[in-house]
Amino acid sequence: MPKVEIYDTTLRDGAQAEDLSFSVEDKLRITRKLDELGVDYIEGGWPVSNPREAEFFKKVRKENLSRSRMAVFGSTHRPRHKVSEDLSMRAILESGASIATIFGKTWDFHVKEAFKIPLAENLEIIHESVRFLKKHMEKVFFDAEHFFDGYAANPEYAIKCLEAAAQAGADCLVLCDTNGGTLPGKLAEAAASVKKMKSPFGIHAHNDSECAVANSVAAVGLGASQVQGTINGYGERCGNANLCSIIPNLKLKMNVDSRAGRSLDKLTEISRYVSEISNLRPFKRQPFVGDSAFAHKAGVHVNAVMKHPGTYEHIDPELVGNSRRVLLSDLAGKSNILRKAREFKIEMDEKSPLVGEIVRSLKELEGQGFQFEAAEASFELLMKKALGLHRRFFDLAGFRVIVEKRKEGEPSVSEATIMLKVGGHVEHTAATGDGPVNALDNALRKALEKFYPELKEVKLQDYKVRVLTAGKGTSAKVRVLIESGDGKLKWGTVGVSENIIEASYQALVDSIEYKLLKEED
Repeated sequence: MPKVEIYDTTLRDGAQAEDLSFSVEDKLRITRKLDELGVDYIEGGWPVSNPREAEFFKKVRKENLSRSRMAVFGSTHRPRHKVSEDLSMRAILESGASIATIFGKTWDFHVKEAFKIPLAENLEIIHESVRFLKKHMEKVFFDAEHFFDGYAANPEYAIKCLEAAAQAGADCLVLCDTNGGTLPGKLAEAAASVKKMKSPFGIHAHNDSECAVANSVAAVGLGASQVQGTINGYGERCGNANLCSIIPNLKLKMNVDSRAGRSLDKLTEISRYVSEISNLRPFKRQPFVGDSAFAHKAGVHVNAVMKHPGTYEHIDPELVGNSRRVLLSDLAGKSNILRKAREFKIEMDEKSPLVGEIVRSLKELEGQGFQFEAAEASFELLMKKALGLHRRFFDLAGFRVIVEKRKEGEPSVSEATIMLKVGGHVEHTAATGDGPVNALDNALRKALEKFYPELKEVKLQDYKVRVLTAGKGTSAKVRVLIESGDGKLKWGTVGVSENIIEASYQALVDSIEYKLLKEED
């Protein structure tokens, strides 16, 4: 089985993504997770670029990494500077890392326009920089910046740049699609020329043409022994090659071995962990590790998957630490309902006419604007009501919400008054809040907590409103989705009405009833 090294550059190239900034502690936490996954190299950053990068390298030395090795990033020495006195070279040596990756120009356009030096001088810079570092570092990788654009413009010179690095002792020549515009066919042409050099080569692809993963996988097929990329494809502009897709593709589709490929079952967890640290919402439709990667909505699909998952799944989701999901919508059939019943631990006879009734109710409610994909707790309550497994914990005798603006320039004040019947007792109370929905939520809890103290554990974690009927202005129907949690579980509930307070009340009541029913299970 051929073997490929995985080189992760999330901490450096990934951190160049818009809306993303890592603290030193963030980078250390991600480093530990990447070590768990088993990537061969973790690129820590470019210490000459800012003090935070230098601080990271000081702290990461204290980490006991068991599977991965740290690499430091930098550039070839600057024109008109001695290599031994160059700031980038010195920062690399002072980082404490034993592996260095340096980038150099391989596109004659950049040499002439950015460096404004003769082409021959650039070859000397590459050779001197690699040779200098090889005297002090265990390994030196040469990132051939803009290699594919350079090869397209002047193939002879682009290859000469690689030869300069190879002759100086570079351990791997990494072909960079820096602008991300290369298609797999053109990549194959350039890689064929590099392969003739008999030097180890790698691939570093960007995703501006949506080909970064395809180019990376194609390069391995053409002989690349190292793949560079980032977790979740984070990176500048449209991002880098996504290791969360590359690693399983290599292992499961190409039978290519990598150390990280032996820990595939950690992939989804690590993908979401890095999203959380990055303060970015995970991309639901991301292949392999996304929430929707193995989600089935159409009744025909669900029916087939229940008989054999291979009918609509290209791999077993558990191989990458993910799971199969069956979605609820107006496209659902009896198979969706039966599958959900099993998930909810509800006993249901597949021949029962109640299955068809629940399907009809689901389709009718979805037609009214309800959506249960993100509100499965509401759907579980709907099923239990249909099956006679639900009981009422309280009855509403009435509520009123007042929003008062007392003075220009000051925030409005919201107050909710509610009356509930719990058993034979009537509870009448009021509460204020940050807005009318929060006031209603506070009043509802205040009224119920003396009867059901377990509700004190419940926190409203997310609240979303969607306007459903465009063109009706302020009289439009709205859908409210609420996410609640109690420290152990999270659940979603939904409400729909032309009145946003009423829709919110529906979702809030479902959230409370779901918690109370779970306490009885």
